[in-house]
Order: sequence, then C-alpha cells, then structure tokens
Amino acid sequence: MHFFDRRVLIAGALALTVAACSKGGTGGSAVTAEDMTMGSADAKITLVEYASASCSHCAAWSQDVFPEFKKKYVDTGEVRYVMREFLTPPVEVAAAGFLTARCAGKDKYFTVLDAVYKGQQEMFSTGDFRGVLLRIAQSAGMTEAQFDACVSDEASLKALNDRVEKYSRDAKITSTPSFILNGKLIGEGALPMEKIDAEVAAAKAALK
Repeated sequence: MHFFDRRVLIAGALALTVAACSKGGTGGSAVTAEDMTMGSADAKITLVEYASASCSHCAAWSQDVFPEFKKKYVDTGEVRYVMREFLTPPVEVAAAGFLTARCAGKDKYFTVLDAVYKGQQEMFSTGDFRGVLLRIAQSAGMTEAQFDACVSDEASLKALNDRVEKYSRDAKITSTPSFILNGKLIGEGALPMEKIDAEVAAAKAALK
C-alpha cells in the first residue's frame, strides 16, 4: 500500500485542516501550464476552483452542479474552467487521487477525478482507499505496477505539495471548494448554479 508510506507523504507535513465554510482569500495567479483546464483559452471569463479529491463538498459540487455549469458555460466557450488541487484530510487519499488523475494523462484527468469523487463514499465506508483508487486507475488503462509507481513518485508529490503551498500563500485558500471568478472570490462550499449564474452575468456586464 505504497501511498500510505509516511516517507512519501510530503504533503502530510502541511497538516492542513481545511474545512468548507472557513474563510478564504481573493488572490490567485494567472493560468499556467501546470493547471488542469477545460474550455477555450480565449474565454474572457475564468472560473478557478480550488478543490480536494478527499473533500465531500467538492464531490457534491462536482456531481450536482458541475455538469450543468460545464454544459452552459464551458462547452459554449463563455467560461474557461481551471481546477487547482488542494489537500484536505486524509491528505494521503487526496494526494493519491490527484496523482492518479495526473498519471492517467491530461485527456483522462477529469474523468479519473470524477471517478475518485464518486468513489469517496465507498473509500470512507470501507477504508479500502487503495483498492478503490487502483480500480479507478485500471479503468483508465494503468496497470497495478504503474499505479503503485505513480502514487509513490516523490517528485510528483513534491510538485503537488509545492502547488498547495503556493495556493495557500498566494491565493490565501483555506477552504474547499473555493471559487474565484476573474480574480474575485465568489464563494466557498458547493455553490448553487443560481449563484454562479449571477456572478457570470456580473462579470459579463463588467466586461462591456
């Protein structure tokens, strides 16, 4: 069970006790090559979500709101969506989920992350974190050996840890999910579609 080895859990040293509904920040940086994105790079509106693969509120938003948001704004080219990885307890599960998604490749990243969100209930009710994540990795075309190597890769975990530290420092993120639209924090927790509609409309008006 490689990703439970404490020597690999660089991210665990952060001791992040992030909870939805705690206060967040309004900072952030421009979209970079390390970001996972959906939608047109030419879109005038960008929604950045800071989320954790082990966060139940993030999973709820992903299942209940994201499909409608994607269909209405991302698929139409109006909004570019950026997913930024954060870590909440249990950090080893969040880290392993993100590493697995990245190892699957950019074209499968969001599919794998969606499967991790959907697998949260099984993971937390059975405690079989590795088994569920391995099954997800295999469904994405990875072998067990590739999965083990992926979640045990110290360079990749350090890069993830560095990103989380940067988001904590620069964007002052302390809550997942947190949503920043065109540089403005528009909310924390599983935002309803009505709130997103209102904020997108305000952003459009500001661009005129």
